[in-house]
Amino acid sequence: MKDLLMSMQKTQSKPMGFVLVSLLGISAMLHGLSGRASDEAAMTEGREIAADRNRGNCYSCHMADGAEMTGNGGPPLMQMQLRFPEREVLKAQIADPRTRNPNTVMPPYGAHGILTERELDLVVDYIHSL
Repeated sequence: MKDLLMSMQKTQSKPMGFVLVSLLGISAMLHGLSGRASDEAAMTEGREIAADRNRGNCYSCHMADGAEMTGNGGPPLMQMQLRFPEREVLKAQIADPRTRNPNTVMPPYGAHGILTERELDLVVDYIHSL
């Protein structure tokens, strides 16, 4: 991209370069806005999977703000970024909690195929945001 811009600067007048840079900036801004909208949709989908009794079923054992009919067998889902600063550590815990605790009652959502890789990522992103 840098080479393209330098090449264009040599062949184009300054006003044309300004227009190009402006258009690139607008494009980046619009891409960022659409990225946020898709992030919100992903968070909503992750929350829905976590609440779904046939998929994530997280609230049957974990309390979380805004969740209904929660259990208290597992730790509350709060301050997750403080407890799991690295998202991948949280993902590993949800995917196969037996790695850290062989006697856990938490199902291995990834290892047993309870959630697909995509669903697992959505749930992890949602829970990590709590």
